[in-house]
Amino acid sequence: MTRRDWKHARANSVVHALRLCKEFALVRHNLSVERIADRMGVTHDSLYKWLGNGRMPAILVPAYELACGCHYVSDWYGAAAGRLVVPMPTGRAVSEADLLAVNSSCAAALALLTTFYADPTRADAAVATLEALRAHLEQVAFHHHNVARYAAPELEF
Repeated sequence: MTRRDWKHARANSVVHALRLCKEFALVRHNLSVERIADRMGVTHDSLYKWLGNGRMPAILVPAYELACGCHYVSDWYGAAAGRLVVPMPTGRAVSEADLLAVNSSCAAALALLTTFYADPTRADAAVATLEALRAHLEQVAFHHHNVARYAAPELEF
């Protein structure tokens, strides 16, 4: 059995997203469907039904994701609505290497974008371009979060 790269896993349907969450909970947290249902406060029969047909009530999606420890369903709903979903990073100290990494990822993304627009029929160029753009946007989101923290500082109690 090969290890799944959970960080780069993307769902292609709501049923697939629900199952990815279930598999993540099983692999990472050793949670069965019964234990997930218990943490959500529902019966395991209901959870099995929702996993089978993809019709989980929207009010229960956050509880399901909290029980599983991942957010594949929310990410899929955002992507299905045409939104780019980037996880909000946690703040940490920034080094000069981090700022250089943003510059180099921007340059790499632009180079791949230029290659893609020169010949958009190449499938490998599209996949590499999407991954480079996503990586760059995640880095920019990290710095956005850090700057926003200074605009509204957190108070220590």
